Amino acid sequence: MSAISQTSVQPYNYDIVRKFAFMAVVWGVIGMLVGVYIAMELAWPMFNFDIPYITFGRLRPVHTTLVIFGFGGSALFATSYYVVQRTCQVRLNSDFMANLTFWGWQLAIGISALGYTLGYTESREYAEMVWPADILIAVTWVIYFIVYVGTLARRSQPHIYVANWFYVAFILATGILHIFNNIEIPVSLFSLKSYSIHSGVQDAMTQWWYGHNAVGFFLTAAFLGMMYYFVPKQAGRPVYSYRLSIIHFWALIFLYMWVGAHHLHWTALPDWTSTLAATFSILLLLPSWGGMINGIMTLSGAWDKLRSDPVIRFLIVALSFYGMSTFEGPLMSLKSVNALSHYTDWTIGHVHSGALGWVAMVTFGSFYHMVPRLWETRMYSQRLVYIHFWLATIGIVLYISAMWVAGIGQGLMLRAFDQYGNLAYTFVEAVNFVHKPYVVRAVGGMFFVVGMILMAYNVFMTIRQGRNEQAEIEAKLADKLAKAGA
Repeated sequence: MSAISQTSVQPYNYDIVRKFAFMAVVWGVIGMLVGVYIAMELAWPMFNFDIPYITFGRLRPVHTTLVIFGFGGSALFATSYYVVQRTCQVRLNSDFMANLTFWGWQLAIGISALGYTLGYTESREYAEMVWPADILIAVTWVIYFIVYVGTLARRSQPHIYVANWFYVAFILATGILHIFNNIEIPVSLFSLKSYSIHSGVQDAMTQWWYGHNAVGFFLTAAFLGMMYYFVPKQAGRPVYSYRLSIIHFWALIFLYMWVGAHHLHWTALPDWTSTLAATFSILLLLPSWGGMINGIMTLSGAWDKLRSDPVIRFLIVALSFYGMSTFEGPLMSLKSVNALSHYTDWTIGHVHSGALGWVAMVTFGSFYHMVPRLWETRMYSQRLVYIHFWLATIGIVLYISAMWVAGIGQGLMLRAFDQYGNLAYTFVEAVNFVHKPYVVRAVGGMFFVVGMILMAYNVFMTIRQGRNEQAEIEAKLADKLAKAGA
């Protein structure tokens, strides 16, 4: 069938959504497997082989990039393209440009992962990609913005649904953050090495302006767009309060840009700057919990589905973790709490309660809703969806509980003094203390990644099932046409 006839038959471009959804699952499996391996390196030294390419320092950015940008980013491309077409009731404004975003994004992720294993990074948290990948991402992101806003401009509906507000804010803010944080100077045109133009405390300030807003817009606002579409759709209920969703949007978007410096308490950053960031962090609790309550209350009148619908379970657990992690974040921004938590594994536990509990779970729920509709079939195995839910939930609880114990224990040990005013514990004793929590963390990661592998199998079998069913329908149609012609 030609591209023209496909367009005339299919009002929406689901092909690009399918490709991004497929790659999200692929990157998710690879990235989480890498995460489990580096957790094993920390728990059991025997896994630290004398191979430079798989050391913790090189694989750790591979893990974060593949999970955040490969899995999370591809999921956001897929769901945003799906949601904007469905809510605006128009096709994407350019199939060609949408395909450019797919190939540009996948190529950037691949280049970055390869660069990390070879030892090329910017040595900056969350912004470590080699400079050619940074440029490729910037170009891809501008195209993404044009496609998305262009589709909104062509909408057949007068109203812009709130999920699209969150997606647009995520696209715009992430583009600004990426471009200005990654201004760098390559050593030479043909070298992958580069140096940031920022230095000293300005480097730290721009880094955490980027780092926390990557969390705020890429990992929060964007996935709230996902939540505001898929929770009502799966529940079969309207959003509990549309007015609250608009308040949630504007309060969140305004406040998030100011909070990054709370990562820099007790550093050379001016005290008033980090105090201001902590103040805005506390204020963030209000819109965050407003959004959580809005999502959970959308299930009013449909609570019985929690017993029978595993997709709803994924979504409600995701909202619960969104509420918990957005309470914990403001708590950790307080200077008195931060003095205990900073530079400890408590921060790692906090990050993963958001990344696994909120981001991954809402993505799983959204994909289990969306994938059968993309391939016009049903999920291959509903039982595997249930098993995935419990594996993921158990894995998250083990992971974050272990990191809370490790982090709080570290903080208490490293600030304890004896009766003579000397440190009560050595650093080695603190390292020895976290061994058991590290083992539990690795086990929790194994639970989670097994669930991810089951999801990949379930999705790929669903795709195969959908294609087979479509082939049967086309064969029957061809047979009828042949008989009619005869």
